[in-house]
Amino acid sequence: MIRTYPHGVTCWIDTEQPDPAAAAEFYAGLFGWTLTDAVPPGAPGSYLVATLDGQDVAAIGPGDGPAVWNTYVAVDDADETAGRVPGLGGTVVSGPEDAGPGGRTAACTDPQGAPFRLWQARRRPGAQLTNAPGTWNFSDLHTPDRAAAMAFYGPLFGWRDADMAQDSGVMLQVPGYGDHLAATVDPGIHERQASAPPGFADVIGGLLVTADEPAHWHVTVTVTDRDDSAATAERLGATVLRSAEGTWTRTALLRDPQGAEFTVSQFTPPDGW
Repeated sequence: MIRTYPHGVTCWIDTEQPDPAAAAEFYAGLFGWTLTDAVPPGAPGSYLVATLDGQDVAAIGPGDGPAVWNTYVAVDDADETAGRVPGLGGTVVSGPEDAGPGGRTAACTDPQGAPFRLWQARRRPGAQLTNAPGTWNFSDLHTPDRAAAMAFYGPLFGWRDADMAQDSGVMLQVPGYGDHLAATVDPGIHERQASAPPGFADVIGGLLVTADEPAHWHVTVTVTDRDDSAATAERLGATVLRSAEGTWTRTALLRDPQGAEFTVSQFTPPDGW
């Protein structure tokens, strides 16, 4: 079954890199991705779609600025949603425009300056494999002002912010998303998450209040072994910026060889979970 994403759910990640071919070599070596150019032969540009087990997981594209990871939010109508961004205090940087037959997109920033993308799916609904080793786990909004961020994202996407129990931090939810998953690609989600904090099935991201860095969206990738992945990343030219031990995860913040930062996360739930 094809995985679909309701309006307001984070649905896709890609990284813009000065040298996409070099980035492809790095990420294929780190996560085992197979990369295929989605741009037809003879057409300008490139967009390397990464797959694991034949399923779309992420992409690598060219970028003129610093290397960065992008997070996309699914929308029913990119033009309508982009049209509401300025009135809520955000900025539409580019688009809306067609991204080939895959869908329609727009690049935006929120009122605190965090860049994000809109995605109206056509042929490509979004990531088809997530939360497995080598695939996207989560995107977190790093922002200096939780209330101001929610005053923007809440009306735009229908998000709620919730202080989760069990040291899970502040989570962003789309009410009913868990029921959508249960009715489509994950029929056992509610039973499997019976011991998780209430509402966890509706979570589509996290929110961290940070005052010492620019507002941005940060991408986390699931791995089997944090230490092994960090060592592999270093061997491939990345920098390990820091590691952390949490109640639920062991993580490492990495900077890839061209400068894009992301986190690898090993799931280590408490005993009895």
